Amino acid sequence: MTAEMAKENSFGTAFYALINSEQDTALHSIREKAFRVFQEKGLPTVGNEDWKYTNVAPIAAIDWTVDDSAMAVGQIVPTELLNAFRFERNGFTALNLAFANVAILRISKETIIDEPIEFDFAGEAGKAIFPHIIVIAESGSKATVVEKYASQTKSLTNTAIQIFVEDNANLTHYRVQKESAEAFHYGVTEVTVNRGGSYNATSINLGGALSRHDIEVKFTAEGGEAWVDGLYMLNGTQHHDTHSVIDHTVPNCTSHQNYRGVLNDKSRAVFNGKVFVRENAHGTDAEQSNKNLLLSNDARVDTKPQLEIFNDDVKCSHGATVGQLEDEELFYLLARGIPEGLARNLLTYGFAEEVINKIGVESIKRELDGMVLNRLNAKI
Repeated sequence: MTAEMAKENSFGTAFYALINSEQDTALHSIREKAFRVFQEKGLPTVGNEDWKYTNVAPIAAIDWTVDDSAMAVGQIVPTELLNAFRFERNGFTALNLAFANVAILRISKETIIDEPIEFDFAGEAGKAIFPHIIVIAESGSKATVVEKYASQTKSLTNTAIQIFVEDNANLTHYRVQKESAEAFHYGVTEVTVNRGGSYNATSINLGGALSRHDIEVKFTAEGGEAWVDGLYMLNGTQHHDTHSVIDHTVPNCTSHQNYRGVLNDKSRAVFNGKVFVRENAHGTDAEQSNKNLLLSNDARVDTKPQLEIFNDDVKCSHGATVGQLEDEELFYLLARGIPEGLARNLLTYGFAEEVINKIGVESIKRELDGMVLNRLNAKI
C-alpha cells in the first residue's frame, strides 16, 4: 500500500506504519481491505438510518493517536474467522479490523472452566485502541467470558468480539462498560449459535460521554437458545445507543431479550432491537422487552423494538415502555415512613437490579451494585 492510498485523516499515517510491519500475508490483505472500506465510508453520520439519533461528529473532530502499545503484529491469527467478521457494516467496524489487536480464546471440546476469563481494556489520553477478541466455545464446553472497559480519561475505544458457540456449548458473556465521563466508546458483538448451543449475555453500560453497542446473534442450527440482556444507566449529558439483531434462520430456537434503562439529568438513550424469524424458522420462541425509567423531565429515550416474522408457526412477543417511577409504588413506601428520597432510590435500585442480579460472578455483581448506588448518591 502506498502513502497516496492512505486518505489524509488522523488514522492514515498510523495505518501506513502498521501495514508495512505486518508480515502475515493474509492478515495484511484483510487489514488493507478494511481500511479501504473505512476510507470510502468514513464514520457514520445522522444521515444513516441506523445512526439518526446518534451523532458521532465529536469523535470525528478529534485527531486521535493510535496506541502502538495496543497493537500485536506478527501473531498467528485465524484469518478465516476474521473473514467472517462483518466489517463492512460501518466505518467503526472497518477501522477496528484495519487496526485490530487480536486476542484469541479457544475453549476446548467438553471442557468446563469454572473461573471467569477476563479481558480488561483502558484507553489513554488522546489515544484510540482497537481490541478484537475471537472466542471459540467448542462443542460441549462451558465457560464465562468477561469484557471490561474502564478508561480514566478522554480516549476512544473501538472494540469488537466474535463469538462462536458450537454444538451443545454453553457460554456466559458479561460486558461491562464503565469508561470515563469524557471517553468515547463503540463496540460490536457478533455471535453464532450452533446446534443445542446456549449463549447468555448481559451488557452493562454506565460510562462514556458517547457510547454505542451493536450486538448480533445468529442461530445456525436447531435447538439453540440465547439470552441477550442489558442495562444502561446515564446521567449528565451522557448518550448511549444499543442496536441489537437476533436472527432466527433455522427452526426451533429460543431467544430472550430484556434491556432496561435509567436516565437522569439531560442524558439520552437509543434502543433499536430487531428480531428476524426467517421463512424456514418454524418453532421459534422469541421475547423482547425494553423498559426505561426517566428520573428527569429533560432525559430522553428513543426506543424501537421490531419483529419481522416470515413463518406462522412461531411464538413471538415484544414491547417497550418509557416512564417515571410508579406513583402507587412510591406511595406504598412513603406510607410506611420511608423518606421520599430513599423511597425513590429503592425503587430505582430495584429497577436496575433486575438485570444486575443475572450476573453470576459475585465480585462483578458487588462492584456493579456499588456503582449503581454511587450513581444514585445513596446507601441502601
